Amino acid sequence: MTTSSARLAGHALVEALVAQGVSTVFGVPGESFLAALDGFHEHRDKIRFVACRQEGGAAFMAEAQGKLTGRPGVCFVTRGPGATNASIGLHTAFQDSTPMVLFIGQVASDQRDREAFQEVDYRQMFGPGTLGFAKWVGEVHDADRLPEYVSRAFHTALQGRPGPVVLVLPEDMLTKATASPVLPRAEPAHAWPAPGGLREVRSMLLASKRPFVIVGGGGWDAAACAAMQRFAENWKLPVGCAFRFQDVFDNRHPQYAGDVGIAINPKLAERIRSADLVLAIGPRLGEMTTSGYTLLQPPRPVQKLIHIHAGPEELGRVYAADLLLQSSMASAAKALEGLTAPPQLPWAEWTEQAHADYDANHVAQEVQPLDMAVVVKTIQRLAPENTVYTNGAGNYAGWLHRYCRYHGLQHHGRTQLAPTSGAMGYGVPAAVAASLLYPDRTVVNIAGDGDFLMTGQELATATGYGAKRLISVVVDNGTYGTIRMHQEREYPGRVSGSDLFNPDFAALARAYGWQAWSLSRTDEFEPAFAEALASQRPSLLHLKLDADVSTSRSTLTAIRDAALKSSPKA
Repeated sequence: MTTSSARLAGHALVEALVAQGVSTVFGVPGESFLAALDGFHEHRDKIRFVACRQEGGAAFMAEAQGKLTGRPGVCFVTRGPGATNASIGLHTAFQDSTPMVLFIGQVASDQRDREAFQEVDYRQMFGPGTLGFAKWVGEVHDADRLPEYVSRAFHTALQGRPGPVVLVLPEDMLTKATASPVLPRAEPAHAWPAPGGLREVRSMLLASKRPFVIVGGGGWDAAACAAMQRFAENWKLPVGCAFRFQDVFDNRHPQYAGDVGIAINPKLAERIRSADLVLAIGPRLGEMTTSGYTLLQPPRPVQKLIHIHAGPEELGRVYAADLLLQSSMASAAKALEGLTAPPQLPWAEWTEQAHADYDANHVAQEVQPLDMAVVVKTIQRLAPENTVYTNGAGNYAGWLHRYCRYHGLQHHGRTQLAPTSGAMGYGVPAAVAASLLYPDRTVVNIAGDGDFLMTGQELATATGYGAKRLISVVVDNGTYGTIRMHQEREYPGRVSGSDLFNPDFAALARAYGWQAWSLSRTDEFEPAFAEALASQRPSLLHLKLDADVSTSRSTLTAIRDAALKSSPKA
């Protein structure tokens, strides 16, 4: 630890971020952290502050930064309304197990507990716990301890199950002088699975006839994904990826079985139900990955279950598994790779058929006049291999998840940014963050019309900071598609509150300085997308889709008719 000369605590805060390897932070400026903003100016040659248009968008960008880099994404917001807006990104980071640090400006210390202007008690608002918003909420009252708090925030965000941390900064604390030195870069400590547990994993595999692996969750890196692939190859195991963690295992691999999430391939769902052993390596086994807790019945699944997870609080939380192992993904993958497989395994045909089912799921029924399956396949055929794909929440995402073959992150880093929390509005800010952090990579955002307008103002952020290889594809069907689908299923023909009244999205994009196209037929898409790719300018493609085309598997008419047939007659 080196000594430092006295400087404003706001400047020391920025120096502490630089010491953690942070070169970009996202936020919306506020008067409660002016001293920190001055610190960003002081150290502008080492770190930049990206000013966003709304705190929710800024927090989504920081969450995407955490996913992309494996290091805590950083967001700055002001007190009260700023923190409230940012809470959506914090919740997304928590449910997605993404490392993130949210810095919140606070009222001055001598004004606390008076309900001063925009005052909130953030320990109450974001209190830690497995059902909360953050792993830890801290508030700094001593400028000399600021580096200590920053170090703890980064360590906490990275340790065990990764997640978000909140650090509250009283305004007067940031304006005090401190000579405290910054602390070294935080690195996560990796827990290893117990040797006895690994022997039991091997024994359970040897006793199995129909094993299945589900990988996902936070904490994966390139080396861990490569080791996991070698483990699967050694044991010839079929592998599925948990909901919106599809880039943890290479989708082009002959042992890949598909994504285990919303709109799961029915054959894959049946395969998991009929497995005699499920190895869940990293995922939380939440509602989306388990199809509403039906693929694995809680609390005691029919299948034998091995659950490996970095967070001890998650093990045994829902499922009484046959074997629980606490381990970071980096350590678990390396340990599993070392398990020796026998020369002959009885499930080769089981694995081959799992991949054949995945391939068959890519065959789509033709839809006119605009076929979203063809759109997604065209995007992947034309876009570079290292393209980052982003989406928020809505039925439109089903086409991307079903037809995009994500590359394992050991090849190009993360290629999928999507919220397992189901947060609408995530895709546009995530795409902006990816484009600004990795300007040499193409970024493609797929957004629904309702989803896009929740954070579409961040197109201005992309323009202002010089994003280039960024394309947003807006799927406009004039409705909150997921809600309309559920309405037709539960209350057929009784539409309420799910209609949308949209602007001209192409004209809106042009107003932000983007180039844009409006398309309504499949054959119009490829030339427009190719031009967008070649232009090196941020681009938006507005796709006008018939509202009846509800999902990648069904229409609203079919859903309504099925509901009416199943309803008891009056």
